[in-house]
Amino acid sequence: MQLYKAPNADIKFNLEAFDYEGQVASIDEYADFDLDMAMSLLDEHARFCENELLPLNESGDRKGIHFNPDDASVTLPEGFKEAFNGYKEAGFLGLPFPPEHGGTGAPLTLAAVASEVLIATNKAFSMCPGLTSGLIEALEAHGSDDLKGRYLENLITGKWSGTMCLTEPQCGTDLGMLTTKAIPEGDHYRLTGSKIWITFGEHDLTENIVHLVLARLPDAPPGIKGISVFIVPKVREDGTANGVSCGGLEHKMGIHASPTCVINLDNAVGYLVGVPHKGMRAMFTMMNNARLNVGVEGLALSDAAYQHALAYAKDRRQSRSLDPAKRELDHAADNILVHPDVRRMLLNVKSTNEALRGLVTYIAINIDRAHHCADEADRQKSDDIVALLTPIIKSYATERGFENVSECMQVMGGAGYTQDWPVEQYLRDVRIALIYEGTNHIQALDLVGRKLPRHGGRLLQTFMGEVTTLIRGSKDTPELAPFISALKERSKQLQAATMELAGKGMSDQEEAGAAASNYLNLFALTTLAYIWCRQLTHALSVGGAQQEAKFQTARYFFDMVLPEADLYARLASVGKAPMMDFNVDYL
Repeated sequence: MQLYKAPNADIKFNLEAFDYEGQVASIDEYADFDLDMAMSLLDEHARFCENELLPLNESGDRKGIHFNPDDASVTLPEGFKEAFNGYKEAGFLGLPFPPEHGGTGAPLTLAAVASEVLIATNKAFSMCPGLTSGLIEALEAHGSDDLKGRYLENLITGKWSGTMCLTEPQCGTDLGMLTTKAIPEGDHYRLTGSKIWITFGEHDLTENIVHLVLARLPDAPPGIKGISVFIVPKVREDGTANGVSCGGLEHKMGIHASPTCVINLDNAVGYLVGVPHKGMRAMFTMMNNARLNVGVEGLALSDAAYQHALAYAKDRRQSRSLDPAKRELDHAADNILVHPDVRRMLLNVKSTNEALRGLVTYIAINIDRAHHCADEADRQKSDDIVALLTPIIKSYATERGFENVSECMQVMGGAGYTQDWPVEQYLRDVRIALIYEGTNHIQALDLVGRKLPRHGGRLLQTFMGEVTTLIRGSKDTPELAPFISALKERSKQLQAATMELAGKGMSDQEEAGAAASNYLNLFALTTLAYIWCRQLTHALSVGGAQQEAKFQTARYFFDMVLPEADLYARLASVGKAPMMDFNVDYL
């Protein structure tokens, strides 16, 4: 049973709350994408996803994909190719890319909020356009004009698809250990090596698949400083097969309709992207957007699960209310929404979903401004915010998303654990999001090891400046007073934890590593408190039932979710001793 409706009303609310028109649509190249045009586009996208992709979600999961070892081909479930053709013909694949290469030219903000609906209706399907987008971004930023002319239009229009061909059996996170070789030959290179866990590395949706491959040149220095990046097509431009083949598929816990492939490169022709030995520049170019998109996966499946759990809870009757006045004696039992714990679980999910949706919007708007704002100081400010909050949205949104889907399953009891409802699929599908694009502890290490000390702490100062501006601007708004007071308290708590972490980490990096994940969660909760205060400020201008709903949801978050920050602050301060002094022989 599939019950999903795109949350476009709340998406619009957040675009308004974070001043999409003033911050993004006011940029000259985005002048055609005012809020009305944005919502028209998003509504059209939502209709396609609900009508065409959602019906394939369950069947794709049940049937999975087929690998033919005779010709190393991969066939996706029935209906996926037709849906992909419809998606690309509607122009959704090229939404944030330039019109001169076949794109729509819309702000990335619209692509980011649209991706929630795409992922919620069919996560497995969403991964093909998602990986292609990453390749396009790397090629736009670092490819030569020649490569852009030969590849961009076919990728943006969906004639071809793309992958990120990074991981090898001996290296996942530690890319400095990769061994794939690239040997110069005329105007191209010959690549040989084996890659694993390559999403959509082989499939039947497009006529060509273009791999973004990390490899080493013969004169490459050791470690991460010796990595170069190459474009390697499955089919060469003259129509002949390249030395690229699928060696098999991974049998995964979830995303069964998304092929995860072993890709073998055997003297394959490839083309250098950017500068030799500087391939990680291309990786980091697309990393912010990729990690934001992974964070959206947590939100998307959390909201899809919530919609099913709420529908189930409204219909299910079990036991009697603890309050005699709420008992419906003309029924054998009361609706489970009368039970406090059911309300608790549903509101845990609802209050964090709405905050995370706001955070996605806020980060995406700042990405657009960092790339396109005319004022250099404004660009720098937005770039600081994006860099700081990217590991937070990737890590916290995926962890919370997984937890939220589990809460929804619990609301539904045994029914949630069966295939009669898709929540069990969502739980399987969302779990990978905590792992890929850098496991969540890698995000925490990035936050404390790279982002906090960068430019002498400027990134944190920039974000705290945003918090301070909001606090000062709300002092004469009594409706906001309890929320602003809590935000002020939590921001002080975060800054104290930051100072303690910095002091310990300077003398012992293991101390920083031991505290990093708990510190990130503390930072995330403080950030969501800021996001909620921004949303409530806008809700006051909206009024009516929407205002009341936002304030009630925020009250729940501040009273029942935000106090988790105390736990994370305490855990972050414990230090490394309980884990690093533990005798490994006792593990």
